[in-house]
Amino acid sequence: MKRILAILGILILAFIGIIYFVYFRGGKRRPKGPEPIPLAVSKHSEVFNQSVQTLLDDYYAMTEGFVNWDTVVINKEAGDLKTELEKLPIDELKVDTTGIYESIIDPLANAKAATATIATDPSIDNKRVAFNALSENLRLIFIVVKYDRNKLYWQECPMAFGEDHPGNWLSKTDAVRNPYMGLKHPTHKDNMLECGGPKDTINFMAIDTSGKAGQP
Repeated sequence: MKRILAILGILILAFIGIIYFVYFRGGKRRPKGPEPIPLAVSKHSEVFNQSVQTLLDDYYAMTEGFVNWDTVVINKEAGDLKTELEKLPIDELKVDTTGIYESIIDPLANAKAATATIATDPSIDNKRVAFNALSENLRLIFIVVKYDRNKLYWQECPMAFGEDHPGNWLSKTDAVRNPYMGLKHPTHKDNMLECGGPKDTINFMAIDTSGKAGQP
């Protein structure tokens, strides 16, 4: 009987040891905690992404200048934007074997030329034509390089340059603040600020599902 009790005691102690090992470490219960949130990952360098973000910030500020018919803001942001276009670190794209670098040379040159026109032409109508060209070339650049840090909205005003002559712009949200009509368009009695809407999106964002994103 004593032998049986001794065996049972050993088994109970072994069971307690297993429970302790599974549920506790160093005398502390292992916290379950929430699952790690998947993080967005980018195939581009942080330097490239930061440069694009600065460029987009200038572009958005200039767009708002058009909304408000404010040529002082438009000219200032166009100058800043042209500087950022010149500084865009595209050399890192040369390592790609699919011809990305070669494919953005022309739209980048066109974007620089359009930005220079926006900054120097005294006519706000001409500035808006150049803004449309700038927007189209930036969109092409972001599609070719597969910009993946943020989602961008491609907005369209169906009557930017007259009936059936649309104009487009990039936006960080799907909310419409029309830079072609703006807050006080002289030929429309009604507020045309929200005229138009999203036509497409640029979204190459990827999610790291491994749980290792951001870990050293």
